[in-house]
Amino acid sequence: MITAATLIYWTMLAGVALAAITGVLDAGRKGMDVVGACAAGLATAAGGGTVRDLLLGRPVFWITDQSYLFVALIAALAAFFLVRAVRLPVRLFLIPDAIGLALFTVSGTQIALDAGVPWLVAGLMGVITGVVGGVLRDILCNDIPLIFLPGELYAMAAAGGATAVVGLHSAGVHHEIAAIVGFVVAAGLRLAAMAFRLRSAEWEPLE
Repeated sequence: MITAATLIYWTMLAGVALAAITGVLDAGRKGMDVVGACAAGLATAAGGGTVRDLLLGRPVFWITDQSYLFVALIAALAAFFLVRAVRLPVRLFLIPDAIGLALFTVSGTQIALDAGVPWLVAGLMGVITGVVGGVLRDILCNDIPLIFLPGELYAMAAAGGATAVVGLHSAGVHHEIAAIVGFVVAAGLRLAAMAFRLRSAEWEPLE
């Protein structure tokens, strides 16, 4: 039987691999070399979880278990050489980014809940885990972070997934089911926003 800890571990590994790939794909658009691309990939993969662990006072996940670094580095190198060999659509990185966002959000929320923090803090930790790596990636690639672009359902998608996990956890639903539902909500919102150009309310200053 799969335990909650095992589910979180494999979810984090999958999220790290996908995040590293998105970082490299974005770096590839900028013409970076292998060092720059891998730096962007590793920052994307480790950024959110690192901030979460520091805020929760936990050992940083990739320091206590180097498997995360190995997975991120292998995924980054593989993506780098693929980008050099095959011309890929500019927006391709947004799809694995949406999946990685959901995986990180779910795992971050579950980790915070297991740490015994209040539900609001747990949801915030899930959002931080999901979005901070992408912010670092965009900064390294000299782009405006997606969460700051007008109308983008990015942080809101993470918030939706984190809320689903917290709500189901409070209702006594098994961790596995809560994680699946949270993943579907976060990834679904982000992918739907891209497919149907769903946008959040934007600030419209008075004339």
